[in-house]
Amino acid sequence: MKQKLGQGLVDLGNGAWGWIAHSGSWGWSNAGLIADHEASLLVDTLFDLPLTAQMLKAMRDAEPRAKKIATVVNTHANGDHCHGNQLIEGAEIIATHASAEEMEEVTPELLAEIMRDAREDPTDAGRFLRYCFDAFDFEGIRHTPPTRTFERELTVKVGDKDVHLIEVGPAHTKGDMLVHVPADRVVFTGDILFIGGTPIMWAGPVQRWIDACRRIEAMDVDYVVPGHGPIVDRAGAGLVRGYLEYVRDEAKVRYDAGMSAFDAARDIPLKEYAEWTDSERIVVTVDRLYAELSGRPSSSSVLDLFARMADVFDFE
Repeated sequence: MKQKLGQGLVDLGNGAWGWIAHSGSWGWSNAGLIADHEASLLVDTLFDLPLTAQMLKAMRDAEPRAKKIATVVNTHANGDHCHGNQLIEGAEIIATHASAEEMEEVTPELLAEIMRDAREDPTDAGRFLRYCFDAFDFEGIRHTPPTRTFERELTVKVGDKDVHLIEVGPAHTKGDMLVHVPADRVVFTGDILFIGGTPIMWAGPVQRWIDACRRIEAMDVDYVVPGHGPIVDRAGAGLVRGYLEYVRDEAKVRYDAGMSAFDAARDIPLKEYAEWTDSERIVVTVDRLYAELSGRPSSSSVLDLFARMADVFDFE
């Protein structure tokens, strides 16, 4: 697997740019810019307003066409990919219909309230939430939802470039999409890909995610910009697919043996994936896999799952 090293704004050529966070861990997400002629499109905003403003300044300093971004695409509903939307005033904001609905479930205002409570919570669950999200400022963010939604596929123009928006969720979340720019030989994957970090399946089914990885592997692209981690080539999708297939198969063995989802998550050996960051996320993925296997929705809330991740997290 080839990587294109770099943090901050990375020039991919032909008016395509990646914004790469210094870390691929909780909340530190990537984004992208597509420009042609006088037009520009932003792929994702960031987790809070200061981070998004920093990214926009770098883009506008390097790429004059970024001074007027007409279109924002949110690859999915997680706040680290959409909570900066309000800073792109007047832009059309595009997401899948499922993502737009999911954005209403955890708004920035709700997340700010959760973190205020977490800062007063002496338990490991509160401590873990602070570990994940204390670096971000959720106060004063205004929920800014999509203004246009679609299902399955949509092609938009940026100058003369076709930008293909491809719905591949539910997978990581309920409405994930890929952003493919054939003219630039690049695809922005959102959180379908975590490179060097452990994927987390909030929605599923797992086969949809595996199929999305295979779709990326089949693309004729030079650059794959993941939701988290460094820029890679198509082989990066194969690594994520391998993890999902491995955890799926190991979870099935333990489900059939009558083991609980939490015990199964703690029991599955990580093997070659032990070096990936945020290994505690396996707790969430196995919970969702058990729900698939049982044919019933998971009864675990997001806060329940963070508490369980705290139980396996090494705070040392």
